[in-house]
Amino acid sequence: MQDFSGKTAVVTGAANGIGLELAKVFAEQGMNIVLADIERQRLDSAVSEVTALGVEAIGVVTDVGVSASVESLCKTAVERFGGVQVLCNNAGVYTGGLLWEQTEDDFEWLMRVNQWGIVHGIRHFVPQMIAQGDECHIVNTSSMASMCTLPFAGIYHMTKHAALAVSESLFHELAMMAPQIHVSCLCPELFNTGIAQSGRNRPAELAAENDNEMHRMSMDAITSATAGSQHPRVLAERVLQAIKDDVFYILPPEDNPWSATANSRLEDIRLRRNPTFAPPAI
Repeated sequence: MQDFSGKTAVVTGAANGIGLELAKVFAEQGMNIVLADIERQRLDSAVSEVTALGVEAIGVVTDVGVSASVESLCKTAVERFGGVQVLCNNAGVYTGGLLWEQTEDDFEWLMRVNQWGIVHGIRHFVPQMIAQGDECHIVNTSSMASMCTLPFAGIYHMTKHAALAVSESLFHELAMMAPQIHVSCLCPELFNTGIAQSGRNRPAELAAENDNEMHRMSMDAITSATAGSQHPRVLAERVLQAIKDDVFYILPPEDNPWSATANSRLEDIRLRRNPTFAPPAI
């Protein structure tokens, strides 16, 4: 896709972090923007930031873990702007700790947002894009956590591996059935996105959290690591370029420490050896 002006982008998790920067980058290309998020107050503020760039933008309160909510998001976008040409299934959450100590609610919460959020986006937006018949692009946000495994973040790794796998399958299926719709998978390294504070949006019915020492240490570590990392604007620019170039894997530079960690896992698989503990040197 080279011409963005007048087309429409839908971004989930758009009230802050990567989602907000994606919305801004697309707005700078002259697109109409539909920002979706579960937080009304932050969403309203984000819409104001985007409309200040001189484009039309609306905010739709959306729980990506609920099919009907994502279906409503799609209908609202189409009713307002006539169609959707770019979809970013971007919403994501995080919690950490030992796998056997984390609660079923911990598993359910991350699976609901990180996996089902993408599934609902696919199920409701792909038929709309096929019916439109025009060139479209879907960007699913995974993580470099999808290309390696590290301790104390097992649920997050699990959901992000799933996000990458479903994106690869979607790529193949659309190439066969609707080649005018392209797919990319964003795999960020550590960025200052505020994901460590995503618990503020945790549903009340999934509130059971094992707040023990290992959990607190894990959360403190991710908070510290992301606080000093890059601004998510860098990721938004990567995404824009990937859409222009029709690139599926949106990865960090080859000299990034996370690339070495991912390559170590690939070598483990190629050589059929046991998993190597190779955390990125950050």
